[in-house]
Amino acid sequence: MAKQQDFAYYLTNYLTVYLSGTKNFSIHTIHSYRDAFKLLLKYCEEELQLSAGKLRLHMITPEMISGFIQWLKNSRGNSDATANQRLAVIHAFFKYLQSREPQFLLQCQQILAVERARSPKPAVGFLSVSELQLIFDQIDESTLNGRRDATLLRLLYDSAASVQELCDLRVRDVFLDNNPHILLHGKGNKSRYVLIVTDVAKRVSAYISENHLNRPEAMDMPIFFNQQHKKLTRAGVSYIVEKYASTAHIQSPYVPQKVTPHIFRHTKAMHLCQAGIDMIYIRDTLGHTDLATTEIYAKLNIELLRDALEDAYPELPSHGLPDWKEDNALMAMLDSL
Repeated sequence: MAKQQDFAYYLTNYLTVYLSGTKNFSIHTIHSYRDAFKLLLKYCEEELQLSAGKLRLHMITPEMISGFIQWLKNSRGNSDATANQRLAVIHAFFKYLQSREPQFLLQCQQILAVERARSPKPAVGFLSVSELQLIFDQIDESTLNGRRDATLLRLLYDSAASVQELCDLRVRDVFLDNNPHILLHGKGNKSRYVLIVTDVAKRVSAYISENHLNRPEAMDMPIFFNQQHKKLTRAGVSYIVEKYASTAHIQSPYVPQKVTPHIFRHTKAMHLCQAGIDMIYIRDTLGHTDLATTEIYAKLNIELLRDALEDAYPELPSHGLPDWKEDNALMAMLDSL
């Protein structure tokens, strides 16, 4: 094989021999791989003025691949997911190459280290105490439906239940005598007990009595039901939340225009975190299996505290202060840790 033909040789062998023969990939998958490399060649021609016939393996650098990913997103309007699919194809090729041609090992490892495109995670939406109270204030509790909605929304918040967990809640899952709590049934047949505050427990108790749910034959009935006495659906709970939230938004623009039942769950978690409650308890209340999932609330709370501090205090003057980055002794100490 001539050196100047190395890229063409390896790519041809990869697509026509390895993928179809060794890996037994379908023709559609091979076409997908082929299309990714066609786009890479198009990028090289249009952006780098490097024709396909002149492209050599040593010219393919991590910087080129990173630029290719950005070109897919910016010039072709590809989503992060699509760009990552193209990158996965390129990574697969260089994994194949490094195991067969050791002379390209370092180059392959550098290209394999090119990171996937990452979409910014959406901020966790939650309500302040005053915003939450304003939503509660929109409920007309002089009516039967209003009392149901008031109980539902307060229990949704206080228990941090998911909307489906609230819909599935039965009379037998509510314990109001000593140390009030409810039994929530989550995904994967996992159940958890969640404490509820006294005020909410009193509301639930009054609601159960008013709707004659305290009879033995009613133990398996859903706590919350519609006019047909059927269990409320997720859509039904969402409608109730949106109904009162939209009215609250008219009164105060600080209340988000779009409030979902899940925001009540985020709100409870953030309020617990802001109150200094241990993350282990918050994790158990939310039913998370991994503490790392719960820690997003702690991180968000720290960001809110930092913003508040920055607003409250002026920046310290930097003139005359030492630059620790230029302190070689300090940097050496940090490197040794």
